[in-house]
Amino acid sequence: MSVVKELFKLGGDDSSLSKSAKIIITVSGMFLIAVIWQTVCALGIIPEKILPSPISVIKSYVPLISEYEMFANAWYSIKLNLMSYIYAILISLPFGFFISLFPINNLIIGKYINSVRYLPIPAMSGIFIAIFGLTFGMKVSFLTFSLLIYILPAVANKVNDLQNPTNDKDFVYLQTIKTLGATPWQSFSYVYFPYVTRTVSQEIITLTGISWSYIVIVEMLYKDGSVSGIGALIQNMTRMSHMPEVYALLLLVIVIGICQDMCLKFIDKLLFPSKYNRKKLF
Repeated sequence: MSVVKELFKLGGDDSSLSKSAKIIITVSGMFLIAVIWQTVCALGIIPEKILPSPISVIKSYVPLISEYEMFANAWYSIKLNLMSYIYAILISLPFGFFISLFPINNLIIGKYINSVRYLPIPAMSGIFIAIFGLTFGMKVSFLTFSLLIYILPAVANKVNDLQNPTNDKDFVYLQTIKTLGATPWQSFSYVYFPYVTRTVSQEIITLTGISWSYIVIVEMLYKDGSVSGIGALIQNMTRMSHMPEVYALLLLVIVIGICQDMCLKFIDKLLFPSKYNRKKLF
């Protein structure tokens, strides 16, 4: 009974529940949402052309797979996402360190680096089309930039946090290694790089939802063939007023996003086990 009270307590804790109990409650919540959804549709509270029933949505996967190459389009979008993530990380890390490690770069560029976060990314799609044309490369470049403007400032800010003397919690690492007589390269490899990558990794994971929003946008802007991603497929279904298919594709994006988030967290645990109080596997 105390466990039940804890679940209904404001700010309560579910740590006393077993893993199986948590799974059962979570699945029950999903079932409850489906029942409410189906009831709303059955009573006609919301028209079918706006909110199709969950049964209609599930049935729509059959034509999506057989007629509209849903899996091929999904892989197209996943490939775009992975490529943009890799390019954004490879660009952000060296540039972020370059900007923040040297005072001259920090004064010239670092003070303004956070301002790029306010750029309206969807409105910049026309610039990328003008530069790269209506190509696959345009999509990759656009998505890379959309992630870059978040990761690059994060890297620069973490370096600045580490170098901030008022940050007693982290500045001690630099003080310690300098006391030991470390060279600049040793300071970078043993303190700067591990600290920054360890802390920025969480922000990279958080960007999963944002990245999928931009993928759908860029795929709606331009189609380069019968297989042009989930965004293009959603646009096609919307034009044909196939609303169950639209909702089915939106649910697919959510599932892919959750899976990607889980994969990134798994990689994060492998690369930075100390964050999770674990020992290194390798």
